[in-house]
Amino acid sequence: MEPDFEHDVSSCLVDAPARAAYEAELGACAAGLEAVRAAHADGSLPLLRLPAASDDLAALAPHVARFRGDFDHVVVLGTGGSSLGGQTLCALADRGFGPVPGAPGAPIEQAAPKLHFMDNVDPDTFSALFGALDLARTGFIVISKSGGTAETLTQFLVCFDAVRSVLGCALGGGGTGNAGAHFLAITEPGDPGDNVLRRLASSHGIAILDHDPGVGGRFSALSLVGLLPAMIAGLDARAVRAGAAGVLDPLLAGAGASDTPSAVGAAISVALNRTKAISQTVLMPYLDRLGDFGLWYRQLWAESLGKGGQGTTPIRAVGTVDQHSQLQLYLDGPADKMFTLIMLDVAGSGAIVPSDLADDPALAYLSGRRMGDLMDAEQRATAETLIRRGRPTRIIRLATLDERVMGALMMHFMLETILAAHLLGVDAFDQPAVEDGKILTREYLAAGAASTASAENGEGVGS
Repeated sequence: MEPDFEHDVSSCLVDAPARAAYEAELGACAAGLEAVRAAHADGSLPLLRLPAASDDLAALAPHVARFRGDFDHVVVLGTGGSSLGGQTLCALADRGFGPVPGAPGAPIEQAAPKLHFMDNVDPDTFSALFGALDLARTGFIVISKSGGTAETLTQFLVCFDAVRSVLGCALGGGGTGNAGAHFLAITEPGDPGDNVLRRLASSHGIAILDHDPGVGGRFSALSLVGLLPAMIAGLDARAVRAGAAGVLDPLLAGAGASDTPSAVGAAISVALNRTKAISQTVLMPYLDRLGDFGLWYRQLWAESLGKGGQGTTPIRAVGTVDQHSQLQLYLDGPADKMFTLIMLDVAGSGAIVPSDLADDPALAYLSGRRMGDLMDAEQRATAETLIRRGRPTRIIRLATLDERVMGALMMHFMLETILAAHLLGVDAFDQPAVEDGKILTREYLAAGAASTASAENGEGVGS
């Protein structure tokens, strides 16, 4: 089978030292590939088993049917990896202009509800959400792997309170209605005594699905965390996984590093960092449907590799928009960046610029051309200009963008990240430095609560 995308790195290695370093890193990737194969074989890295799995998708079907049948809106509550994978996948179906029609080939026939991914705790945003949606026709998916994420728990409790208030009013009395039926929780299995989200969900009659403890949040897009929202949006989850399998299977079958695009990408990134002080990596897709993909990639790369002084800083850009905001820096600023452009074959597609409206001589180059012709010219021009300036530029070319291709891209970058971590000597799956901030947040909140209680008890200054 032909690969789902073309991976062109011919313009990345700008001189002989960079190429020599790349060859050394590529050779070192062999051990990383063996480690991936061993982790697949012994099951110690469950995300590697997901592309071939299907039973879990069948088990999600009743939940998909319920959310599609009962609700006009579905709000996904979570942050970081609990949100970004699903958000990235759902961008294939939802352009943001209204209700999402049933996607061709989708397993569920009803029109999809509108999905909203709430990944922050800005009070104004939630006030706007409650004002815009009919909460009696809104479902909520609450995702926290540990069950203890402060932001997600706050989102959940505030939303549950809003729903029970609306249902209580709708029932004409002090009851709360069946608010729990509007919610579904995804969290790790285990003793509810150790997992507050599981404990709360159980106490309110909320259905709970198990988050695999072995699949970290930023690597969870191919699990139910990403695929349940995608299925509710009408996307084909099996095609997503088939695309991922198309990337993973050759590696598992014994492909060498030079024949594994994710190993090639990891080796180039690390080699350029070590020999050319390339400290930033820019991902710039030339299509709006991959705008959220850049956010997903940014977390994956940053949180997996930024340890012990290692790693490069991921930058999210979108063409053609950021040609008008960032390209000047990229071309004429510090030569400290590697670029990955994702380009779709769009020439000859889209609406035509009418000749009678573009009869000004200054518009002759646009007259009669299609919108896709302009996009195609812009992406090719940006790539060529970067290359002429000596900027390391990788090009990923897509013939189309669908669920299969999205799954392939996700698996490619997950493997590239895992292999880069191997080369850098860091653990791709932990994030020890952020724990300090979480602890301090709880301390601030606890101190504020104690201060409020003291004031209410007359224990303030002067009491």
